Amino acid sequence: MKVLFDPQTAQDLEFETVRSMLAGACYQDSARKRMHSLLPYLRQDEATKALEQAHELMQIRQADKGFPRLDFEELHLEIQRLELQGTPLDLEGFVRLIDASRLVNDLLQFFKNNDPLYPELRALTQEAYFTKEVIDPVEKVLDIRLQVKDDASPELFRIRQDLKSRRRDINRNFEKVLKRLSKDGFLAETVEAYINDRRVLSVLSNHKRQVPGNALGSSKTGAFTYIEPRENMALNNELEMLLDDERSEIRRIFLALTNEIRRHIELVRAYQLVLTELDFINAKVRVGLKMEASKPAIAYEVKIELINAYHPLLLLANKDAGLKTLPQSLYLDKFCRMMVISGPNAGGKSITLKTVGLLQIMVQCGLLVPCDPSSTFGWFQYILSDIGDNQSIANQLSTYSYRLKRMKYFLEVANKRTLLLLDEFGTGSDPELGGALAEVFFETLYNCKSFGVITTHYANIKMKAARLRNAVNASMLFNSESLAPMYQLSVGQPGSSFTFEVAQINGIPNALIEDAKTRLSANKVELDGLIAVLQKEKSQIEEVNLAALHAKQEAEQSKQEYEALSEHFEHRLQRQQDIIERNNKDLSNGKRMSQFIQGYRLKGSNKNLLEEVRKFIAMEKSKLVTKKEQAKTKQMVKDAPTRETVKKKKSVPKAPPKPILVGSKVRMNNGSQNGEVADIKGEEATVLFGNFKMKVKLSELEAV
Repeated sequence: MKVLFDPQTAQDLEFETVRSMLAGACYQDSARKRMHSLLPYLRQDEATKALEQAHELMQIRQADKGFPRLDFEELHLEIQRLELQGTPLDLEGFVRLIDASRLVNDLLQFFKNNDPLYPELRALTQEAYFTKEVIDPVEKVLDIRLQVKDDASPELFRIRQDLKSRRRDINRNFEKVLKRLSKDGFLAETVEAYINDRRVLSVLSNHKRQVPGNALGSSKTGAFTYIEPRENMALNNELEMLLDDERSEIRRIFLALTNEIRRHIELVRAYQLVLTELDFINAKVRVGLKMEASKPAIAYEVKIELINAYHPLLLLANKDAGLKTLPQSLYLDKFCRMMVISGPNAGGKSITLKTVGLLQIMVQCGLLVPCDPSSTFGWFQYILSDIGDNQSIANQLSTYSYRLKRMKYFLEVANKRTLLLLDEFGTGSDPELGGALAEVFFETLYNCKSFGVITTHYANIKMKAARLRNAVNASMLFNSESLAPMYQLSVGQPGSSFTFEVAQINGIPNALIEDAKTRLSANKVELDGLIAVLQKEKSQIEEVNLAALHAKQEAEQSKQEYEALSEHFEHRLQRQQDIIERNNKDLSNGKRMSQFIQGYRLKGSNKNLLEEVRKFIAMEKSKLVTKKEQAKTKQMVKDAPTRETVKKKKSVPKAPPKPILVGSKVRMNNGSQNGEVADIKGEEATVLFGNFKMKVKLSELEAV
């Protein structure tokens, strides 16, 4: 479904500011131009893909996985020259090419190492491939300082050797003349200079005819003349010829190198495409990181579910100023699609409305937005706004006339995929007449099944929203005690405008405020007061509910911590008891041994100590055996059947054993684990005990 972009809405929502921020985050002109003309995508799948690309790159940045730095220069000029046969690239062009090739190779290697974590970004590089067929030929010609190597060709090597030789000859001759003229006192303090890359003497002008050579100029004051020594005139001319030969040979080398790279022109085009596309996506991420943005869900059905959403420009401005920004949450769907927000001036109504509109446009442009990632945005064909004072002097339109023209347009195009953002709905004319007309507009737009966020002070609009099935009232909270707005949205009931309270904040005398109250009907004042009281009570109830929820969460957490600690201490107590029992046993045995040794010492002899120890150990062993036999006898008596049971058993004939076949349920003789016979070979069966397989003799099995 096509999305029709409304420039006036973009201006009302300050979308151009967002585009400028994105353009400023781009490195190169191609991405920068795209950002300046950024529009919502025509199709939902395109926006979803763009969002996923930005989300993947943000994950990479946040994880600091060593993503290559997008430091490159565009290749437009190089591609144009490669398309023209016989046109060589220049030195800067080759440098840009190898830089781009290295960067794309690094990107391809990154995605290969992290496959398949970032499928959308990797798909961008599918037209490129890892190769050094662009880099290697250039590196054969250029050195590490990115200058043409002496051995780039045999001819260039010969020319540069001749150049070195001529320069040595020129310098040697120059030094000789310089030394002689310095001795004669013909030279200025600077003694020498360079003109047109030629080394010349700075000769005092009154001695210039005494120095043979070619005068190439003089100082500004005329005090000295620049003279090329006669000894170097021929050598300098020959040097110029060699330099021209060098330029010609380098041009020939560059042309041959260009022809070699021309075979990879499609790859070079892929380099340009990949790098500029990543520059475009990277700008979204750079701005998104500043906004602490995330990727929400995009639903095909028309709905908006904002969870802890921020107005991006307000958030950044407050961060710079060190101020806190409060998030907003709201929900719109086909059962609750028109939200009428009321409340005090400067309470945040317009910011809430603009937050909804700006974030919706940004998402449909494929941008990350500052909200909880569990937020969901629907897909709208029209996003239309009427915000602020847009009177037109050129067209002789008043504010109200402008608004009527906008409303006429809205009524013509509104449908079930239209999001309307109407600020201070109905204002600009007589309150009663304008309010009545606004109510008709509101009902007509509602019948078009459009979605909308509307701010108003008109009581009839609030009442209409309360009566319509798929509309809802909401209000911006206001602290009537401190007389300060709370900048929090509360859905479910209309809000008071707090007209007199706001006037009091702004220093209007109480006498004037009380006089104004007497000029209103008592019902109007009472109704506004009741709304304010309800709003206050609802705020208090929400605070109590929130405190109760926090208390419940803390109690549950404390319970879990208590259970974990209790289990931990029980284990520790059991271990301590086991240790105490072992220690007591060891202590008892040690005491008995100590008593034995002490008793023997009292006899005054140690000749038969070993024999006595043996007797003691034998006696202790005998005691242990006796204890074991006694315990065994008790168990046998306990398990022994009564005479009646024995008689009954003797009187009941024993059933013949069941045959053991494949599939029979069996168990080992004197065993308790049941199994199933899987195979029988001779006197041996293969039995499955759960997941374990065993080979057992048939004589050791009994059928169950």
